[in-house]
Amino acid sequence: MKQYNAKKILNIALAGHSGSGKTSVAESILYLTGATDRLGKISDGNTTLDFDTEEIKRKSSVMTAVAPVEWKNTKINLIDTPGLFDFEGGVYEGMRAADSALIVVSGKDGVNVGTEKAVKIAEKQGLTKIFFVNGLCDESARFYRVFENLKATFGPSVCPVVVPYIVDGQANIYVNLFEYKAYKYENGTVTATDMPDMGDRFEGLREAIKEAVAETSEELLDKFIMGEEFTPEEIIMGVSQGVKDGTICPVFCGDAHNTFAIDQLLNSLVWLAPKACDKGDEIGVDPNGEPVEVSVNEDAATAAIVFKTVADPFVGKLSYIKVVSGKVSVDTPLINMRTGSQERITKVITVKGKKQEDAAYIGAGDIGAIPKLASTKTGDTLCSPLRKVTLDGIDYPASSYSMAIYPAKKGDEDKVAQGIAKISEEDPTVKLTNNHETHEMILSGMGEQHLDVVISKLKTKYNVDASLQQPKIAYRETIRKSVKVQGRHKKQSGGHGQFGDVWIEFEPCDCDGLEFAERIVGGAVPKGFFPAVEKGLRESIQKGPLAGYPMVGVKATLYDGSYHPVDSSEMSFKMAASIAYKNGMPQASPALLEPIGALHATVPDANMGDVMGEVNKRRGRVLGMNPAENGMQIVEAEVPMAEMSDFATYIRQVTQGRGSFVFEFVRYEEAPANVAKKVIENSENKE
Repeated sequence: MKQYNAKKILNIALAGHSGSGKTSVAESILYLTGATDRLGKISDGNTTLDFDTEEIKRKSSVMTAVAPVEWKNTKINLIDTPGLFDFEGGVYEGMRAADSALIVVSGKDGVNVGTEKAVKIAEKQGLTKIFFVNGLCDESARFYRVFENLKATFGPSVCPVVVPYIVDGQANIYVNLFEYKAYKYENGTVTATDMPDMGDRFEGLREAIKEAVAETSEELLDKFIMGEEFTPEEIIMGVSQGVKDGTICPVFCGDAHNTFAIDQLLNSLVWLAPKACDKGDEIGVDPNGEPVEVSVNEDAATAAIVFKTVADPFVGKLSYIKVVSGKVSVDTPLINMRTGSQERITKVITVKGKKQEDAAYIGAGDIGAIPKLASTKTGDTLCSPLRKVTLDGIDYPASSYSMAIYPAKKGDEDKVAQGIAKISEEDPTVKLTNNHETHEMILSGMGEQHLDVVISKLKTKYNVDASLQQPKIAYRETIRKSVKVQGRHKKQSGGHGQFGDVWIEFEPCDCDGLEFAERIVGGAVPKGFFPAVEKGLRESIQKGPLAGYPMVGVKATLYDGSYHPVDSSEMSFKMAASIAYKNGMPQASPALLEPIGALHATVPDANMGDVMGEVNKRRGRVLGMNPAENGMQIVEAEVPMAEMSDFATYIRQVTQGRGSFVFEFVRYEEAPANVAKKVIENSENKE
């Protein structure tokens, strides 16, 4: 593919609800532009952009993929993002590299949660938003109902550009409202046809255009309110400018499986969508923390953002980059601003799905990839040593679903950790932590399906079998009353015997473990043995009397005892302290403590009551509610961690995917008697 200037490059992320047809639209564009010689189908597993084995198996995108096409002397970089909420991280990656978001909406199902989320992320990134209503050849599709749905959800900025003329349920004719022309699609060909009589509907659509144009400037809004007609130039210029600055969201439609009206989408993207030079300027930060403007200019010092990483055990590591300024080539010295080290560029490539093609360079505003950058991660900035600047990285959503991961073969723990570290390079929403108390590896992600894909990739890519289980809960034990007990260790054998005798007072206190004190008088226990007594107690509190969990909040005071001048030793007093602990704990009214976490759940207003009820069911306490943006509420609560294992699934179901939450440990509290009884019984059964 030839090199293009930023004035002739479009970077477009395809986003939307799962199943709306994003990958099919991309496939249709690839076919129409001649980038592929056949129209791939998801059901056949032969699309260009869903090439990963997991995607072919699941018939759904699980990661972001890139493919450039050429149309009317313009390069369009298509960035296909996943629609499933479990792979939402891919949407953030794709949107970071894009200048426009093409949001695909099902002609049958209309606006879904995935549509709303895509619009929200696009707005956060400051992208132009373009809607494409797909699947109109399905007889159950209802374009005009979906269009009204879009206007009701996203306001008067929604502007129709291409609409269908439907006869007997067939959408073969598409009307371009700006050109005032109609086109008929049949047998793989497109022909201009007479404008159909759309009656009042046509006037309604023209009115929707005027309404959207009026939103672009004060002058046009006044004209619209006064009932004056816009000139054709004002409409064209108003829409063009409005799309570029985000005040207008144009609506196109068609059918990706049959390529109907995809050509009109492409033609309109070329003149409507902002080019890389229009929207690509960024504000970075220099090493002193001062803001730096980075403009899209091939002759400027190089600055690029890594927006995606592929770590394949067979192919190696591939870092996808968007060049904001300058050029990236083999001769370009680049510094990784996170590590401070210089990266060696062996070659640069353009990527189309899984196919790679060598390129002389990747210019400002363009997208490409660099292989074998060992220390570079997603979100890193690569820049010229002459102008050091850090660009905005990628702000991924929080991983809220966690499970314990166990290798099928004992001893494969390192292999599991290494495999997940590689998967995490590709997908930073995958996280692995070690819980040192429960001795479990905890795998976190966006949901059940997400972790299922991780387990599957471990097997297929890294040849490691592993399974998931509910994580164990790190309980604690404590005491509620004071006791004074003796611990006496005496053992006589040939030669020196063993003798240690201690009196210890155990009492509750506010500390994280054991607080040791002594008030020995008259040398009943020599000072030299105090550390041995403390050591014996510290080792003993690792196992509580109820269910074997570590003890906390215990003060132990050594106040009396006796010793033998020959037989006493450090070991003897350590054993005596341990015996005192074992004798004293059952008498000190032991109690089980459970970990409590702070919950911050962001949910739609309408679901607030459901979520608060669920928190109560899970033995939680609602602390309050705070309003958030876009009709959302933040429910703040404290909930026992043992009750939260499937809360991520619950939140997704009850809010249809709109809700999210953050949950973190805050403290320990005494567990209710019924909960403690169950935990103690389970620990006895395991023994």
